[in-house]
Amino acid sequence: LVRIIHPRVVNPVTLAGAPVPVSVTANVLAYMLIYGAAIVGLSMLLLLSGMDLETAFSAVIVCVNNIGPGLGSVGPSGSFEGLSAFQHWVLSFGMLIGRLELLTVLVLLTPQFWRQ
Repeated sequence: LVRIIHPRVVNPVTLAGAPVPVSVTANVLAYMLIYGAAIVGLSMLLLLSGMDLETAFSAVIVCVNNIGPGLGSVGPSGSFEGLSAFQHWVLSFGMLIGRLELLTVLVLLTPQFWRQ
């Protein structure tokens, strides 16, 4: 409503009345972008392996977020049984990302972690 009266106003992001630091906002945005990129990347791998678009995206979202049945062939009347071994590996990696949290998996994949 304030923007209707003052269209050029700049309001800082606040939490409990205190402004949120820009670094926190940037970190949240980075996490959201990495999360979205992981879902799109895993879905692209499934698409390249021959899965249809609806099934690929819903299967990845189901596995990463640990939610109920997906859509398409992995929906309520289908199962993951008919998928190839490669597709199972991709979705298993998605499950690891979802269970261990994305940033933890990214730390495990960096060379600096394994040098120490």
